[in-house]
Amino acid sequence: WSIKIHNGSNEALAQYKINITSIAPLLEKLAISSDVYWVLQDPVYEDMLSESRKMITNEKIDAYNEAAVRILNSSSRNSKAKVKVFSVSKLIAQETIMKSADGLHLPESSRDTNAMILMNVYCNKIMKPIDGSCCQPQPPLTLIQKIAFCFFTLSIIGYLIISLIHRNNYRKNKSCTDLESGEEKKPAISIPNVSTLEMLLHCFCKLGLIMTYFYLCDRANLFMKENKFYTHSSFFIPIAYILVLGVFYTENTKETKVLNREQTDEWKGWMQLVILIYHISGASTFLPVYMHIRVLVAAYLFQTGYGHFSYFWIKGDFGVYRVCQVLFRLNFLVVVLCIVMDRPYQFYYFVPLVTVWFMIIYATLALWPQIIQKKANGNCLWHFGLLLKLICLLTCIYFLSYSQGTFEKIFSFWPLSKCFELNGNVYEWWFRWKLDRYVVFHGMLFAFIYLALQKRQMISEGKGDPLFSNRVSNVLLFISIVSFLTYSIWASSCKNKTECNELHPSVSVVQILAFILIRNIPGYVRSVYSSFFAWFGKISLELFICQYHIWLAADTKGILVLIPGYPMFNVLVSTFIFVCVAHEISQITNDLAQIVVPKDNSTLLKRLLCIAGFFSGLHFFSAMQDQSRH
Repeated sequence: WSIKIHNGSNEALAQYKINITSIAPLLEKLAISSDVYWVLQDPVYEDMLSESRKMITNEKIDAYNEAAVRILNSSSRNSKAKVKVFSVSKLIAQETIMKSADGLHLPESSRDTNAMILMNVYCNKIMKPIDGSCCQPQPPLTLIQKIAFCFFTLSIIGYLIISLIHRNNYRKNKSCTDLESGEEKKPAISIPNVSTLEMLLHCFCKLGLIMTYFYLCDRANLFMKENKFYTHSSFFIPIAYILVLGVFYTENTKETKVLNREQTDEWKGWMQLVILIYHISGASTFLPVYMHIRVLVAAYLFQTGYGHFSYFWIKGDFGVYRVCQVLFRLNFLVVVLCIVMDRPYQFYYFVPLVTVWFMIIYATLALWPQIIQKKANGNCLWHFGLLLKLICLLTCIYFLSYSQGTFEKIFSFWPLSKCFELNGNVYEWWFRWKLDRYVVFHGMLFAFIYLALQKRQMISEGKGDPLFSNRVSNVLLFISIVSFLTYSIWASSCKNKTECNELHPSVSVVQILAFILIRNIPGYVRSVYSSFFAWFGKISLELFICQYHIWLAADTKGILVLIPGYPMFNVLVSTFIFVCVAHEISQITNDLAQIVVPKDNSTLLKRLLCIAGFFSGLHFFSAMQDQSRH
């Protein structure tokens, strides 16, 4: 209006500067106790302006905007009394002014977008929504995060110093002179011995760099996040693509036993890929897909019951070393993320779930009387003893599943409460545990029956041979296919998530067993596996955990945006980095497991005392942190 009334004169701009200067102190005073935003004047579309508005040019508008920005806050010395410039409105207008009816007035979509951003700026710092919304302030570093940062920094420095010392020593010994012939003689090539300290520092050096990437992706405001929007094509097209890739990379298995190592890795691999696609596409809003994904999560727990039961039953190894190895491999990454990302242990719900179930399996089989295959082969009564143990386990599970109060009391005692509480209570843990409460028992029972049949040579596991006689195999195969399809039809017809979740613990085993029989009864199917899926299966745990922060971001509620404006290219780049990081963390975990969990019992006991001290210190600093917050 000032430009139009005064025909774009310089005198009007000078008067505007005087007016802004006079109101600036009042705005700054108001900014002490409130958020004050100065909205920049929007540009115009000069070609569409009428003759009476031709004097309004973007050059003049920019001059007015520059004057306002320069004058506001120029006299303010208090950082809290800053008038904030709402410059995003100008950027939005540059994108939408082309749709203007007269070149001056913006379409309503511009106003709506401005309002959304303004509400995000004001509300998100108070509400702190756990999604991909913009404008959340970066959370301050906690004391534990600062200590972790110092630790990783010192590890990197220490590793670089040791590497430089070794490199200098290697250069000195690289060549030697033959005194008799005067010729240079090269020593035999040998791999230098890597000390335990150097390997430890190397692992922590790599882990420190990886954790920095985690923090930058999901705690610092460096990368944008976007929300998920589900479409059928965004879920089913990637599923079809990975299925083709999996079939393409087919190889022969080393052994043809039921659920052999290659087959279980393959199973975990394709399930993990499907779960990842499910998460990034936001398919949880589509109930039939949700119910089938619930079966995949149950299948992971089924494998937990099957695998650990088989190991303890066959090996009879109930030593502390085995327990510590498993617990370390399951929990190492999650413990580090809890420290670096300032998240509770229960936030990564799947790891607490498999950890608790492993300890339940261990306790069931290790407690008196210890019944293993070697002992049971001598007397069939031991088989009934083991079945009695399994019945007792099933009874306990059934009791706890219908007694929420008892369950919550057990896990509300310190120190369990520190592990299983989320948002001040253990309801989330109760819900996760209850959802798949029977499937681990089903896995243990299946392992017991399978190993008993195998020991009595009632199944044929030769290469190319059907698992049973042709007639029995065909009947079981038909029943399995019908059961598999029946479950899928039931899951697809679900209308109420709560009701379907109530039935899921009892019926999920139907589709799991059907799949196992379909996959293993035909000899030619049992003799091949997909190396593509098996490769992902070996790092499935790391993939499941890492997705929280460096693929989905916003704690799985949003999608990480490394390359704005190119969604497909962004997904390709972030996925490549995500998979590489997961693979590297798997290697680091395996290397550290060999160092931190030694086989010697006395050394292992000392390490356990050190770990207990570490967690005690962690709890102390956490308590100090909570007190400072209050």
